[in-house]
Amino acid sequence: MPGLSPQTAGILLAGGLLAGFINTLAGGGSFLTVPLLILVGVPPSAANGTNRVAVLIQNVAAMRGFAQEGVPGPGLALRLLPATLLGAWLGAWGATHVPDEVFRRLFALIMLLALPIVLRNPAPAAGAPGRALPLPLQLALYFSIGLYGGAIQAGIGIPLLLALAGAGGLDLVRANSVKVVLIAALTAVALAQFAWAGMVHWMHGLVLAIGSATGAYLASRVGARVGERLIRPLLVLSVAGLALRLLLGH
Repeated sequence: MPGLSPQTAGILLAGGLLAGFINTLAGGGSFLTVPLLILVGVPPSAANGTNRVAVLIQNVAAMRGFAQEGVPGPGLALRLLPATLLGAWLGAWGATHVPDEVFRRLFALIMLLALPIVLRNPAPAAGAPGRALPLPLQLALYFSIGLYGGAIQAGIGIPLLLALAGAGGLDLVRANSVKVVLIAALTAVALAQFAWAGMVHWMHGLVLAIGSATGAYLASRVGARVGERLIRPLLVLSVAGLALRLLLGH
């Protein structure tokens, strides 16, 4: 494959496949793919940008899936987009100005702090939607989420789902449909910012995206048989190991 050794391409395909599978069943796949990109030689800040290629493609595919099922998404997301995208742009701009060594250690710490959340999976259960907050408070909330999404992105689905189902008053199905629209949009804005700064390794990102899309498809077909209870411990162990490697500088 041009620009990549067969070994690197294989690692990214396998890592993307696992991350796509995990994202579909449990969430948090970027906690694997960003350090994986770093470990195959992509500079830390560029790994943060490169990972967005796979994230964007995966969420655009999810948008299509919801549309085919007749679940509204773009319309419901419209009023939340300006605040979310402004936050994403500012977050991505800040991330492009963080030194590689600082980002590497910061991301590792975020990975370790996120482990209890990943393990517990605090996504709202299906049932009655929460009570919607006033719109100004919602916009402030989505600006903050966009800020994190633009800067880090990993794990963004959990706070978004909590906000949409809890503060937004949406049922879980609609919350998921709006979530993928917002993630796709904020990822596109952040990716443009990283690309402008020269922090996207496109070939790495596309290979990762192929693996991620394949993993998401497989999860949609066999997920019920594998089960989240088996996937989540694998994610936790992988994230912990990769975080320690980043902190130790290996």
